[in-house]
Amino acid sequence: MKTKNEGNTQPVTNKRSSPVSDAQRAYIKTVKQNRIRIHIYQILLFVCFTLVWEWTARKGMINDFIFCYPSKLFATFLTMLKDGSLLHHIGITLYETLAGFAIVIAGSLLVATLFWWNETLSRVLEPYLVILNSLPKSALAPVLIVWLGANKTTIIVCACSVAIFGSILNIYTGFVSVDADKLKLIETLKGTRFQCLRLVILPSNVPNILSTMKVNIGLCLVGVVIGEFLAAREGLGYLIIYGSQTFKMSNVLLSIFILCVIAMLLYMLLQHIEKKLSEYF
Repeated sequence: MKTKNEGNTQPVTNKRSSPVSDAQRAYIKTVKQNRIRIHIYQILLFVCFTLVWEWTARKGMINDFIFCYPSKLFATFLTMLKDGSLLHHIGITLYETLAGFAIVIAGSLLVATLFWWNETLSRVLEPYLVILNSLPKSALAPVLIVWLGANKTTIIVCACSVAIFGSILNIYTGFVSVDADKLKLIETLKGTRFQCLRLVILPSNVPNILSTMKVNIGLCLVGVVIGEFLAAREGLGYLIIYGSQTFKMSNVLLSIFILCVIAMLLYMLLQHIEKKLSEYF
């Protein structure tokens, strides 16, 4: 006689997932509640600061000509948004920042790889990189204007000069800090130096590269603003310096606020990319 399970060759699997204990559920709930509470506190802090700023300016406790106030900033924002000038200046600053950021990342990876590949080259040039990284980058901006002229190229180069030297040193330090036993294993199996780079060095340094990118995006934005202070007729940095010269403090404070928002959004974007890539490395 045939039994009910006769002829069924597929293994029986337990489709039920492992149960979650009450303590784990309580812990997860607590973590979520703490995260929500922190976001609420951050929003309340910003709202309270804005209300106090508005109230003190309206009551004459602070000079509204110098410090301006939120409602005036919002009116300036709407005015510049309608005539299209604000989006134009934001677009220019974003383009210069992203262009400088791309050059910094590509150049840093290339130079750090060359340093790792040729130890003699790294020993010769590393002291110069340390000196250039310690140099105040605002001191280079006037020299770059004389060399390259007052144009977008100068601003992008200025942005690169702020970030690239430290980026090269950080990435190169990560390259030489990789576990030597992994490299010896590949060399024992007759692997090439390029295979060591592709299979060990780069994958092991993905977190370090992403962390460096998060720092560099802010530094590139700082470099762009420094360049726009000195060599631009458009961009948020130009709005800040022009507004301070013409005593249009609403333009100055609005530009600073937008720069803060841009820096925050770019950082959050890179943080999101880092979380996605961390699943594979």
